[in-house]
Amino acid sequence: MKAVRFIASGRPPEVVDIPKPVPGPGQVLVRMGGAGVCHSDLHVLDHGFSVPGPFTLGHENAGWIEQLGEGVSGWKEGDPVAVYGPWGCGQCKTCQSSAENYCERHASIPSYGGGLGSDGGMAEFMIVPSARLLVPLGGLDPLAAAPLSDAALTPYHAIKTALPLLTPDATVLVLGVGGLGHMAVQILRALTSAKVIAGDIDETKLAHARQLGVAHTVNTRNADLAAEEISDLAGPRGITVALDFVGAQPTVDLCARTVGRASRLTIVGLAGGVLSYSANNPPYGTQVSVPYWGSRTELMEVIALAQSGAIKADIETFPLDRAVDVYQRLREGKIHGRAVLRP
Repeated sequence: MKAVRFIASGRPPEVVDIPKPVPGPGQVLVRMGGAGVCHSDLHVLDHGFSVPGPFTLGHENAGWIEQLGEGVSGWKEGDPVAVYGPWGCGQCKTCQSSAENYCERHASIPSYGGGLGSDGGMAEFMIVPSARLLVPLGGLDPLAAAPLSDAALTPYHAIKTALPLLTPDATVLVLGVGGLGHMAVQILRALTSAKVIAGDIDETKLAHARQLGVAHTVNTRNADLAAEEISDLAGPRGITVALDFVGAQPTVDLCARTVGRASRLTIVGLAGGVLSYSANNPPYGTQVSVPYWGSRTELMEVIALAQSGAIKADIETFPLDRAVDVYQRLREGKIHGRAVLRP
């Protein structure tokens, strides 16, 4: 079968033929419907992300159950499923509470999940090591639903933990209207009535945010002008919740400049920015959060939102053999919404 493989740090991905896997006891073989292409993959390709290759990329996956390993019950062949991405030990307290994204034994686990050390979903078939990592999709199309498992789950987790602050008189700032950001603005509109401001350096992405119902958009290329405009929109209270889906130094700094007291500054993006602290900067009472992915039960909630029509991933689809080109387009910021590879 065809697969998109990470070979070694600093090398481009390769599309190769590998044997079709066979599920062992307790495992499930999934016939892939789609695999999302994420910026995190670029960190793996460029820096290895602490996981040695080779392995098949793709940590944002959905498809249909092809074959059940010995001992697996409660599922049947043909069931449409999303694959929960962060694979923990399954035994510690956080894993038992479905939050495998915060597995207490993560340091002793050789991979972070499929596509992040173990073989992922950019292939015709994928082995899922345990049925606990599957979430039913119901009537959702796996190709369209694949991004829900990361591009929607990650912002959902970040937003859900901030919900007590997102009152009707609050203002929330979303920086970066890409794969995660375009889902975040939809989730915010579905879950809260807070004022939403979307910021990006790309006017096309700001237009996308307006299409998704965001009334206030700011071009952040000039940081001083952007900070002034955001502060004017937020008023004396400042930004109540800042969600940085870029994580570069300019966006981290912009969040710190615009949040108010008793606020929440959440850094999701992995672009290398550093948050500095001094007295009242960020302002007193600011909570700083660095969330990672989300829990299995939160993925169920995300899927329920999609089933209700409240959120929908805006996707561009490509065949597997276009993977190298798609990653280059992602580097250049030329992907609208989320790219999804189909077998």
